[in-house]
Amino acid sequence: MRILSFLILVVISIVEVGPVPITPVVLIYIVLFRPPWFYEWVLKIYGKD
Repeated sequence: MRILSFLILVVISIVEVGPVPITPVVLIYIVLFRPPWFYEWVLKIYGKD
């Protein structure tokens, strides 16, 4: 899971070099809508069941 998280962050940083900022858009989506997949992802990364 950590490798997948790392790879996603690498892809986002590569795309971020272009003229369209992706990171703020993704963060705004996560803060406003609180998707369940993000919460589950955080639990998997930090090891809580």
